Amino acid sequence: MKKLIPIIVIALIAVIIVIGNKATKKEIKEDLRNINYDVSTNETTLNYDTEYPVVAMYIKNYGSVVIQLYPEVAPNTVNNFIYLVKSGFYDNNTFHRLVEGFVLQGGDPTGTGTGGPGYTIKGEFSSNGVETTATHELLHTEGVVSMARGTDPDSAGSQFFIMLGDSPKLDGNYAAFGKVIDGWDNIKKIEKNEKVEDEKLKNNLTIVKALVDTKGKTYKEPEKIKKN
Repeated sequence: MKKLIPIIVIALIAVIIVIGNKATKKEIKEDLRNINYDVSTNETTLNYDTEYPVVAMYIKNYGSVVIQLYPEVAPNTVNNFIYLVKSGFYDNNTFHRLVEGFVLQGGDPTGTGTGGPGYTIKGEFSSNGVETTATHELLHTEGVVSMARGTDPDSAGSQFFIMLGDSPKLDGNYAAFGKVIDGWDNIKKIEKNEKVEDEKLKNNLTIVKALVDTKGKTYKEPEKIKKN
């Protein structure tokens, strides 16, 4: 009988480990919002009642984040984003940066924060000489999506960030072009669960696939600034 006790203890420990692993997986269960990413192209129909173009991104281990784009605010920036999504550029791309209460940043094919699509576009914001009307101005508030860039105002390419809080200091200095309209709880789970060191995610998050619904409208290729 004594020999059975260690076996029972080991079995109980194994059960606890299995239950614990299941609980961890359940905590970050993927929520795709009933969006089908198993399609052959990156342009599809998304069930959102809006006239604006909509982009859905499937973030591995979390689920869907859906972004509504605003062409009247930053037309060339929106053209660029749609162009990159349709080309599959964001498929298997990553989010690499997270600053709690500030931004979640991704879109760099190298996953380091230094890469891009091989070209840049003009920064569509007031401090770069591109004015928007008060009606169309998109401020950097929670959920707004904007283009990341370097010190050069025309250095944005493919990297973008999602605002995790309000930051008025970015207004007029970065090209805001969209807003999260669904899947915000997935963003908050990322902010809560992921480990960060020096503003970099310890483990980059994979964008499995990105889809766009242009709502029947045509968006031309972006005007590019060729890199040397």
